[in-house]
Amino acid sequence: MKDSIGKKLEGFPGKISFLYENLVTGDKASYKEDEPMMAASVIKLFVMAAAFDRIEKGLLDPEEMIRLRREDCVPSCGALTYLHEGIGVTVMDLITLMIIFSDNTATNLLIDLLGTEQINEFIRSQGFEKTLLQRKMYDLELSSRGIQNYITASETGRLLKMMYEGKLVSGQASEKMIGILKNQQLCSKIPFYLQALPEDPEIAHKTGEDRGITHDVGIVYGKEPFLVCFCGNETDTPAFERAMAEISLELYDSLNDI
Repeated sequence: MKDSIGKKLEGFPGKISFLYENLVTGDKASYKEDEPMMAASVIKLFVMAAAFDRIEKGLLDPEEMIRLRREDCVPSCGALTYLHEGIGVTVMDLITLMIIFSDNTATNLLIDLLGTEQINEFIRSQGFEKTLLQRKMYDLELSSRGIQNYITASETGRLLKMMYEGKLVSGQASEKMIGILKNQQLCSKIPFYLQALPEDPEIAHKTGEDRGITHDVGIVYGKEPFLVCFCGNETDTPAFERAMAEISLELYDSLNDI
């Protein structure tokens, strides 16, 4: 099956990368997994981890109240932009909104709180060499100059594995991050077919989208939990998203005697 996945991915236009790892046996499959990819919202996983690291060190209060200002609001994903100015949300609320609704305004508020360079310092401290945060969400001016955020399937997969093993920041922090990811509300890619199964397997994942960009990365739970990272730049997004759903179901079926 791993050979058939590679052949399927080869047929897509643009840049495609993929990583699969069985978290019980260590069995792996990959396709151009070290290729740097424009991150879209998958970079928010690394912002979340940096925030939990700051909380763990006592440098950030998860209950600190942040007041929304109209100038903080950016379009597209999320809820905060559509709420009234002055509404109060905690730091932990911001983290949760950033992940489960991919809220861009929440993300930008967190980046302001943490600092771009400090987030990158955390990323480097974990041994990630190609993952890079260079701008906030919906910064059209920097984006027009080609300044983007970057991830790779391999480094994102390693972040997820560290989280699964309780080694990202701490065991307690890893458990909380997994819990947030399991509440993901954007479920049209990896979970598309899986969520219709009678057993309704738990999936801890994060999507990313932009023009010509579509990603989904996460952990699928079952008899043998596994992680998958699908990353696509400059590709046929509807077709690639269908492939994400199909491949995820095939992998789950192969490990759960279906």
